[in-house]
Amino acid sequence: MADERFEMGMAARRSVLGDAHVDAATARMTEVDRDFQRFITEGAWGSVWSRPGLSKRERSIVTIALLAALGHDDEVAMHVRATVNTGCSQQDITEALMHVAVYAGVPAANRAFKITREELAKRNSTP
Repeated sequence: MADERFEMGMAARRSVLGDAHVDAATARMTEVDRDFQRFITEGAWGSVWSRPGLSKRERSIVTIALLAALGHDDEVAMHVRATVNTGCSQQDITEALMHVAVYAGVPAANRAFKITREELAKRNSTP
C-alpha cells in the first residue's frame, strides 16, 4: 500500500510540478531528507493531490491561497509556476489572493501578489 501511495504521489507530483522540478528535488535528496521527501510524496501528493474530489486547477487555487496566507513565499512561487500544468489561470490566482487579503490580511496578499507578478513575468519572458 505504501509503495502504491508513493507511486500515485510521484505521478501527481510530476504532473503538477513537472519532471524537471521533481528530478532536481530527487537529485538534491540526501540521507537527511530522504524520509521527508517520501513523506511529502506519499502524503501531500499521494493522499491529497490524488483524491478525486477536486480538479488540479481547484487544488492549485486552494494551495496558492493557503501558502500565501501562511507566508510561505518559496512555495507560493513554486505553485504559481505549476499553474501552467494545472489549468489555474492568472485570474484564478488573482481571485484566490483577494480572498487571502480579506481572510488572512492585506500584507500576506500583497507579498503573494508580488511573487505572482514576478513568476508570471518570468514565464512570459521565456521564449
